[in-house]
Amino acid sequence: MTWSEMQPLLEQACTETLIMVGWSTLIAPPVVGGLPLGILLVLTDRGGLLQNTVVNKVIGQIVNIGRSLPFIILMVALMNFTRWVTGTTIGSEAAIVPLAIGGIPFFARLVETAVREVDHGLVEAVQAMGGNTWTIVRKVLVPEALPSLIASTTTTVIALIGYSAMAGTVGGGGLGDLAVRYGYQRFETGLMWITVAILAVVISLIQFAGDFAARALHRRGARSGPGPKLRLLKGEKPASAEVGKAA
Repeated sequence: MTWSEMQPLLEQACTETLIMVGWSTLIAPPVVGGLPLGILLVLTDRGGLLQNTVVNKVIGQIVNIGRSLPFIILMVALMNFTRWVTGTTIGSEAAIVPLAIGGIPFFARLVETAVREVDHGLVEAVQAMGGNTWTIVRKVLVPEALPSLIASTTTTVIALIGYSAMAGTVGGGGLGDLAVRYGYQRFETGLMWITVAILAVVISLIQFAGDFAARALHRRGARSGPGPKLRLLKGEKPASAEVGKAA
């Protein structure tokens, strides 16, 4: 197969992979479940702000089950749901559904680990100011864990690229489908290795960008001095001071 024959196939496959990974990344980590689910695991754990052992165990088991299923099995198990959502079980649009669902528990555990690393003393400082749970999550947990959350998102995107390649084996399209149909079934070894090289380059670029963003946020946080919640304290006047002024 000549390069002129490979080029349109590679362009279409790259576009399909970009669509699958892009949409599943937008849905899985920040919007539907990954981020809020990971934070909820921390909040409902023993000693958490919303301590609830039953809820924590139930969510934890759901996340564990979701992570334990191989992606190909998950795709097959979700075929009826995928057909209900997209009207089909074949193609890039159909592959987005299992990709997003598969990414949620994966990202949730990474979020849980990142949020647990936040200094509990900062949480106690905002509580002393009268901050509620939502304020603590918005002003303390997420900002302080942001570099780790960026790194977790990078890891999730790379995992979704691997999942999307597996989606190609069951008609999901993308680079995985191209490698199987041409590289394996038609013995086009050259095309298969080009596909592998493209995936390696894309993953390396994503990892570099994620590492750069995480380091930049970490350095900026180190230069800014006290965390955002301690800076909030500067804007709050103690109650005793207000009483003294009134007197």
